[in-house]
Amino acid sequence: MSSKIEEAQEHIRQAEKCLKTSLLKWRPDYDNAAEEYNKAATCFRNAKSLDQCRDCLMKSSDCHRQNRALFHAAKCLDQAILICKEMNNLGEIRKLAERSCNLYQQHGSPESGATVLDKAAKILEQTHPEDALQLYKQAVDVVTIEDSTRQGAEYASKVARIMVKLGMYDQAADAIRREIGLHQQVGSEGAIGRLAVALVLVQLARGDYVAAEKAFKEWGNCCDAAEVQTLESLLQAYDDEDPELAQRALSSPFIRHMDVEYARLARDLPLPKGMAIAPKANVIENAAASYVSPNSGAAGDAAAKPAAAPAGEDEDEGGLC
Repeated sequence: MSSKIEEAQEHIRQAEKCLKTSLLKWRPDYDNAAEEYNKAATCFRNAKSLDQCRDCLMKSSDCHRQNRALFHAAKCLDQAILICKEMNNLGEIRKLAERSCNLYQQHGSPESGATVLDKAAKILEQTHPEDALQLYKQAVDVVTIEDSTRQGAEYASKVARIMVKLGMYDQAADAIRREIGLHQQVGSEGAIGRLAVALVLVQLARGDYVAAEKAFKEWGNCCDAAEVQTLESLLQAYDDEDPELAQRALSSPFIRHMDVEYARLARDLPLPKGMAIAPKANVIENAAASYVSPNSGAAGDAAAKPAAAPAGEDEDEGGLC
């Protein structure tokens, strides 16, 4: 290991020598310096000194950029991404991928730029989904500028699925519509049918039944028979507030075998609560006097008959007279 470190340090000294200028050497030799830094990076990697390996790759990239060798500069940053992955230093990957993509685009290789964005996003997807989302968005923009519609639809699908995973349902609905538009350009009706199911699920997750029904009416003609039947049952269940019918529709085989994010969304989708039944009122006995009709004869006699005065009061009145 020590011999590799010493060899790497010698390459660094040679690179620094190439970058020096003098009276007879007005311009640094960026080409040879980049090569020496690249050799040093290889030695450091073999010696498992990954920090120094990454630093040498960055310096090599900068030398290539100064020499207007933009493709090689981007390639060095691409290699630095893999070193950061080995180091488990994921915080730098997004920035490196964006810089590498920019250099590839300047060189005229946008497909390579989109590829490095995709590779970096896959590394970050599980632990840093927000960074992966931004990288996939940039990849969509890069390939659609170059009219690579199929590749753009693939990246757009990843954007939508990450948004669903993060609970960003409003943005996910827009992303799915964009993905549908890309598939329309290439005439892929089968993919549009599956996306129609995903869009209905996302709209129901947003709590917007009207938007879910509208999505089905707009794209349902691209669904196959099983998908149409399931979506009709699902929307009918939410319209009738029937949780059992909704559960049966969400448990259909093709929904369970959708992409993982959509299958989980269907599993966790809030079911309609059903029609609420008013609780039966409790009757309290003898809470009030019974009602007696005024037309009743007995009641009339009782009302007409005056109450008898006490005997003592009658005798007192007679005595006064």
